[in-house]
Amino acid sequence: MARLFFLVFLLVPLIEIAVFVLIGQAVGVLWTLAGVLMTAVIGALVLRVQGLSLIAEIRATMGRGQLPARSLAEAMMVGVAGLLLLLPGYFSDLLGILLLIPPLRAGLYNLLKSRMVVVATTGSSQTWRGGRLGGDDTFDLDPDDWRQR
Repeated sequence: MARLFFLVFLLVPLIEIAVFVLIGQAVGVLWTLAGVLMTAVIGALVLRVQGLSLIAEIRATMGRGQLPARSLAEAMMVGVAGLLLLLPGYFSDLLGILLLIPPLRAGLYNLLKSRMVVVATTGSSQTWRGGRLGGDDTFDLDPDDWRQR
C-alpha cells in the first residue's frame, strides 16, 4: 500500500506538468493559465452549491431517522471533486469532473460499499485495567489504580 501511495505522489505531479506543457504548446501560456483559473472558480462554485444541497439532504435523511450513508458518501465525493477542481492542473481537473458525474459517483459508492463493514457499538460500560470506561472518553478508576505525582 505504501508503494502505491509513493507511486501516486510521484506520478501525479509528473502527469500534471506534462499536460501543462502540452496544453501550453497548443493554446499558449495565457490561455492555459486562464483555463486553470476558470476551473478553480468552477471548483469553488461546485463546493458551495452542491455541497450545501447535499448537506440539506443529509439533514433531511437524519430527520427521518435513517442513516445517511449514501448522502455522506456523495457529499464527500463532491467535496473531493471541488477540491480537485481548485487545485492547479488539468489532470486533477479531469478527475474532479469525473467525480461530478452522478452515475460514476454511484458506481464508486457501490464499489466502496461492497468493501466496507459497519460495526455497531453500544454505550454500555466496559472494564479497563480495573476501572470503568465512562462516557465522553473519561475513565472512572478505583482509588488504588492511580497515584498523584
